[in-house]
Amino acid sequence: MKTNFLIILLLFFASPVFAETPDFALPDLNGKLHHLSDYRGKWVVVNYWATWCPPCLEEIPELEAFHTAHHARDAVVIGVNYEDSDPAELKSFVADYMMTYPILQADLSRQPVFGRLFGLPTSFIVSPDGKLVETKTGTVSQAFLEQIINQYKKNEMVKK
Repeated sequence: MKTNFLIILLLFFASPVFAETPDFALPDLNGKLHHLSDYRGKWVVVNYWATWCPPCLEEIPELEAFHTAHHARDAVVIGVNYEDSDPAELKSFVADYMMTYPILQADLSRQPVFGRLFGLPTSFIVSPDGKLVETKTGTVSQAFLEQIINQYKKNEMVKK
């Protein structure tokens, strides 16, 4: 009985807390700073990735499709390049892969505001009110992102 309680307690604390996400400020490929809070009011998919990572490259078309379908209305993708890249080479890479969502460069000397990464790619989904609602290590698809957002909206409707 005591073991079950401990397992439940651990699972509770291991799940997303739905607390307000800390803000970050990272430069894009032109040096302009982007703050997570700049996107308040929209769903934000913060995707940590690297050019050398095959699963990261595999999910770029899905992230691009999601961003294209939603950025004018209710959601954006922010790609955070998590490697030590030459900015000119990274710009060329982004152009070759036709990535239109903002690409920011991580500060590798600091831990990401979401906590330690356990692999790449890793995506964090932040609600319009700034709450972290999902963390996914591994590839994501447009359908997965839309499912998470719709599930969260449905749960919020039930709470009201």
